[in-house]
This record gives sequence, structure tokens and C-alpha cells, in this order.
Amino acid sequence: MKQKETLSNIHLKREDILFNESMIDEMGDSHFMTSVDTPMRADAFDKTDEEKIAIIQQHFKVIMETMGLDLTDDSLRDTPKRVAKMFIKEIFSGLNPANKPSVALFDNKYKYNEMLVEKNITFYSNCEHHFVPIIGKAHLAYISSGKVIGLSKLNRLVEYYAKRPQVQERLTMQIGKELQTALGTDDVAVVIDAKHLCVASRGIEDDTSSTLTSFYGGKFKEESTKQEFLKYLEFNTSF
Repeated sequence: MKQKETLSNIHLKREDILFNESMIDEMGDSHFMTSVDTPMRADAFDKTDEEKIAIIQQHFKVIMETMGLDLTDDSLRDTPKRVAKMFIKEIFSGLNPANKPSVALFDNKYKYNEMLVEKNITFYSNCEHHFVPIIGKAHLAYISSGKVIGLSKLNRLVEYYAKRPQVQERLTMQIGKELQTALGTDDVAVVIDAKHLCVASRGIEDDTSSTLTSFYGGKFKEESTKQEFLKYLEFNTSF
């Protein structure tokens, strides 16, 4: 799969399309994406984190009871609260812009003008279609335009965008665009290799496949620069 640097936003309104159950399942299994931006409501942050946790706790309790689970059991009693807190404070914390990591840049005083590659950044995300994990590694590269970024900030940017309901294509592009903005250069590349549990643990139940996506900007669109990057990653093919 080759991910282009830009992708047109497609806005679909539910009232414009007659959805049936099979169409909805097909869209989910096909990783259907409507926008490069994470779809968010205008009132997404009107409630505090504590208010959101309290609401989710009640709803998740209903879900568990609907499935027939006995919440008087010691092991299950506090599960709704644990799940609600996990959603807001941990695995979906990247939805809140307040959690976006600050990016400090430094002058490239040592005049390093070659490619910098940070590979094998482990991340955990969740598929927005089934809310089950996406587990993968991100590989990032850039060529300095006069500024450099602390290496740990690359990891934190990946983590920030991963900690939200995601589609891998969107995640790849969000990281790439953010790096271009932060570094003030188009010369950025991102490759993500991930396993989707919505494929491995349900549906087709294929535990052997993984998904590759890529983002190339500026000099990384040149075949020689792209191949140099891929060589560092020890990939044998272009995508």
C-alpha cells in the first residue's frame, strides 16, 4: 500500500446514505475512513474528564448487565469504573488536545544534514470500527532544515496520535503532517507496520498478516531518498 502525502477530505452524512447492517459491517472490515482529521463533535470538551468517566461508567455497566454478567461479583464490581477511567485517562487520551506533547526544537549547530531515522517506535492504538487494539511499530525520518527535535518527542507524538480511535492510514498521515509542521520542513517520512486485532481476533481471524502504510514528503518523494530510508528499515520492497 502506498499512502500519498495528501488525501482529500470526504464528508458523508448519514442521512445521505441508506445504510444496512451488511454495509456497516463491510465498511468496518474495509477500514473505511471519512476524513484525515479524527471525527470530533463540536462539544467534545464541554464536559470534564471526571464527568465523562462517570457517564461512561454507567453506560458500560448497562452493557455488562445486558450481556448477563453479574456485577455483584467481586471481580466484576468495579470493572465499569476501571474501563471508563482507562478510556479517558489512558487509551483514548490522545483525543484531548490538552494532552498533546510540547515540541522543543534546537538549532542544528553540528550541521548534521543527512537523514535522521527513528525506527521501531512501539505503539498501541484502537480500531475505530470495533474498538479493539492495533499494535504496531512506527518508523520516522526527517532531514533537518536547520532545526532538530529531541528523539523522545518523536515517540511522544506517535503515542499522542495513537491514543485515540484510529484508522492506520489516518494515523500515518497525522504523524507525518504533525512532524512537517513541528520541524518546519516537508522532508519527512513515516512508515507504520501494525497488526489489527479486528482482523486477527474476529471476522476473518487472520493472525499472520500485518498492515503497512507510508507517508512521504519533500525529498522523500525522490526514489533514491526513499530507498535509502527503506534500506535503514531493512524492507525489501517499496510501498
